[in-house]
Amino acid sequence: MSVWLQENSWEELKILRDRAKGVAIVPIGSTEQHGCHLPLGTDTMVAVMLAEDGASATETVAVPPIWYGWSPHHMVLPGTITIRPEVLIELFYDVMESLSRHGFDKIVAINGHRIVNVSWMQIAAERAQRILGIKVVIFDPAYMSKEFAETAGFGPVGHSEEIETSHMLYRMPQLVHMERARDNPVEPHPLYSVDPCFRGDTLCYVPSTAKDMERSALLAGGTTGTPSKSDADAGRRYHEHLVRNLTQVIRGLQAGGKR
Repeated sequence: MSVWLQENSWEELKILRDRAKGVAIVPIGSTEQHGCHLPLGTDTMVAVMLAEDGASATETVAVPPIWYGWSPHHMVLPGTITIRPEVLIELFYDVMESLSRHGFDKIVAINGHRIVNVSWMQIAAERAQRILGIKVVIFDPAYMSKEFAETAGFGPVGHSEEIETSHMLYRMPQLVHMERARDNPVEPHPLYSVDPCFRGDTLCYVPSTAKDMERSALLAGGTTGTPSKSDADAGRRYHEHLVRNLTQVIRGLQAGGKR
């Protein structure tokens, strides 16, 4: 049987739910510009790749992805679809409520859209835990790869930079067009960074304005970072590191119950 909920019948899903010990994985990303060399669905594709491999390794159920995120700053370029965070909170909550009614009491939400999605996901997760009595954990690749990033040689977290590009080169190379990639190195800001690996980060992230993003769009087609340094093998090691961590999280939930 497939690990994907949508590819099974309801009778098969009951078997999968019991085998998964009540754990369901919800991949969440965005549909937004990712420079000239990556597809608009990159963030969701990353979450889906991790969900599929994590579910396969742990006999867990993966549910259809949420393809949209909060992306107002990327509306400067065509193809971006941004959803208000208050709407996303309700959507994510309803997904979890539906799953909980069918016996899934432990939810692993994989965030492919980095820090921009985290705030509304936390609000929905807190409500679900309080009202539904389920356990919800948020698995964020940027935070879950801090140990790996220190030795991988990746530059700072940006947008469609070598981290995202290497990951896509490993798993979905047919959608990556390196000949179109344009570098736009991340500029250092004292006491501020959106990179969880930066020890000097002391300020909380606020999405850029469209005006701020116009500069990135003009300089490098929406990219911030150095995708020219991307490497498929680095993407493989990055992906495997994340799947190991995801597997550990899931097995902990399966072994320890809801709490």
